Amino acid sequence: MLCHRSTFLGRSIASQYTRWTLTARAMSTNKFDLPSRYQGSTKSVWVEYIQLALQYKPLNLGQGFPDYHAPKYALDALAAAANSPDPLANQYTRGFGHPRLVQALSRMYSGLVGRTINPLSEVLVTVGAYEALYATIQGHVDQGDEVIIIEPFFDCYEPMVKAAGGVSRFIPLVPMVTGRTISSEDWKLDPLELAKLFNEKTKMIIINTPHNPLGKVMSRQELQMVADLCKKWDVLCVADEVYEHMVYEPYEHVRICTLPDMWERTITIGSAGKTFSLTGWKIGWAYGPENLMRNLQMVHQNCVYTCATPIQEAIAVGFEKELNQLSSPECYFNSISKELITKRDYMARFLEDIGMHPTIPQGGYFMIADWSKLAGQVDLSGETDPRRDYRFTKWMTKNVGLQGIPPSAFYTEEHKSLGEDFVRYCFFKRDDTLEQASNILTEWKNKTKSK
Repeated sequence: MLCHRSTFLGRSIASQYTRWTLTARAMSTNKFDLPSRYQGSTKSVWVEYIQLALQYKPLNLGQGFPDYHAPKYALDALAAAANSPDPLANQYTRGFGHPRLVQALSRMYSGLVGRTINPLSEVLVTVGAYEALYATIQGHVDQGDEVIIIEPFFDCYEPMVKAAGGVSRFIPLVPMVTGRTISSEDWKLDPLELAKLFNEKTKMIIINTPHNPLGKVMSRQELQMVADLCKKWDVLCVADEVYEHMVYEPYEHVRICTLPDMWERTITIGSAGKTFSLTGWKIGWAYGPENLMRNLQMVHQNCVYTCATPIQEAIAVGFEKELNQLSSPECYFNSISKELITKRDYMARFLEDIGMHPTIPQGGYFMIADWSKLAGQVDLSGETDPRRDYRFTKWMTKNVGLQGIPPSAFYTEEHKSLGEDFVRYCFFKRDDTLEQASNILTEWKNKTKSK
């Protein structure tokens, strides 16, 4: 009897465990699945390549940040803010932007766009330009709205549009010249193809200039083409201008919101991380007309609400310092492009020397290079990725000790092939870091020649 009861209890427990297991599986595969708005999103290239860098410890020219100190006054200002005798200096500040910072941003951009920007209603401070993009897209894109994205694109654009219920429509920049070193100016939009994308469902177009990863600075003529289509179809323009101060002579950064009748339909996005070379501070902003900014404020207040007070204070101090010397060569906004152009040209030379064909950027601090002529010198058979640029960059990381980023990560599936012959490198590095990169590639090239 005892044995029978023990067996019965055992079966009962096993049966209950089975039910729990099936229920847990059902819950894990249904109720607690990733929401549909995020399903289908691909693995982040940054997560994958940061892990690769930690594992193989290459010289990392993949990620877009400088490897030396930002302006000392900014670092000193943060220390002063954090150690302020005022107890409120480290407490919550105004949700839409620290008062001192929005005043500085208003002063800065009012001068640049030629109109008075209201600091309280036409400026929003965000957790990096990333959140500014998120608040803009979430705040303006509704179910079924179409958003035009120019390829290659910063990889958060498409998933943000999808999460908002929107539909992304893509058009690639295409090099008009191939097989040799060219300029980012040579990458063009097809005007007819662009015009075909606009229709009654189009809510927004995202313009990134200076461009990541190409370094293209859109000309006034190119921007006017976009502006004319926005006005014709009543479309919002989102201007991602985080590299605004990194433009190389003789090129000029034109703000699309300054073109006729475009202020009323443009939201412009900036970044302290790019402006002051402080990517880890994660402070960005958006500015535009009050009726458009109201939507961003609603998303922001129901997402992060406010940003770090001492960091905003320090950035405000930085802007105030630079605004007082804006026309001087010593101004950081003016000196940074002079500093970077030397690094740009040095990288272009050593990439050319080993047989790559770089695209010389007009702005920003990235360079893409066509590596296809090196295909016979690399054995990619051990790499399983379907895309050639992924196989090449991983092989180089593991076998040569230099890491770049595969540009096909910045294309939609339809156009990924356009990026497969390229690799992206960051040249905002110390001179000795770039020299080390040159030596690594030269040594590898010499070894392949001797085989």
